[in-house]
Amino acid sequence: MSIFQPSRRSFLTAASVASASALVSSGRSVFGLDSKPSAENVIGELFQSLTSAQRETVCKLFSDPLRQQVSANWHVVKPLIGSDFFSKSQQNMAVEIVRQLTSKDGFELIKKQTDYDDGGIEAYSMAWFGKPGDDKFEWMLTGRHLTLRADGNTQEKVVFGGPVTYGHGEESSPEDNLFYFQTKKFNEVFGSLDESQRKTALLQKSLPDEAQHRVQHAKPFVGLSASELSSDQLELLNSTLTSVLGVYRDEDSKEARTLLESVGGLKSLYLQYYAEDDLKADGIWDMWRIVGENVCIHFRGSPHVHAFIHIQNVT
Repeated sequence: MSIFQPSRRSFLTAASVASASALVSSGRSVFGLDSKPSAENVIGELFQSLTSAQRETVCKLFSDPLRQQVSANWHVVKPLIGSDFFSKSQQNMAVEIVRQLTSKDGFELIKKQTDYDDGGIEAYSMAWFGKPGDDKFEWMLTGRHLTLRADGNTQEKVVFGGPVTYGHGEESSPEDNLFYFQTKKFNEVFGSLDESQRKTALLQKSLPDEAQHRVQHAKPFVGLSASELSSDQLELLNSTLTSVLGVYRDEDSKEARTLLESVGGLKSLYLQYYAEDDLKADGIWDMWRIVGENVCIHFRGSPHVHAFIHIQNVT
């Protein structure tokens, strides 16, 4: 059973998902993709259903600079999923895509976050860059505190097809944000550090917003090198990564692990905690980062959650 309790909206969304699954369960291969209702297959079905007028608005060239935009709160195109711009069956398929791009519990988490922050997935927007089946292709969903991507593995060595974002607008207490479990995990790592390691890992001044999602391609890195961690400490770091990547579908999580190994594995990473954004002055660091060569996992918990994940092996 899910660790998240279903709401009435969750029940209604589940009904929409069941409807969407029926639409893509015919066993046909779409644009050369697997016939099972994977995220990319539903994306292909949805693309096929678009009218010419819809395509003029939501379909763009793969080279369009919008594809590379990164923000915690933006809309890639104006029409919202829940608007009458899309048919009901198209709206249902959009929800199904989100379900397929996330783990079982991750989907429940994303539903709760979108419900809280903007009234549900229907308040978000989606766009196609290139066409399903092209050599280069990407589907993107954007909105308040959420960016999801799917590229059908057409972009080598880039997890998700590019940076993804998540967050939660809850500001009453850090413990109330939906992603606090990740902060707890990474603070377990800090709790295991000795005094010297803590001094290196704990940075005083936080990063400006515009620098938070940037990927650093080469040394030097600030913070504590994971190469200095014991095997027990490395296991705690690995558990943190599992809590972050476990929100997403298994194939993306595995790709992230593979790419991480290709740039040096866990020991190539650096741990950063930021004292300036300790919300309760309790030594539980609410802003933290796991970074390395072409790796950026950024979590800002103050005053509410903005988080970014970008893992690649290309400069």
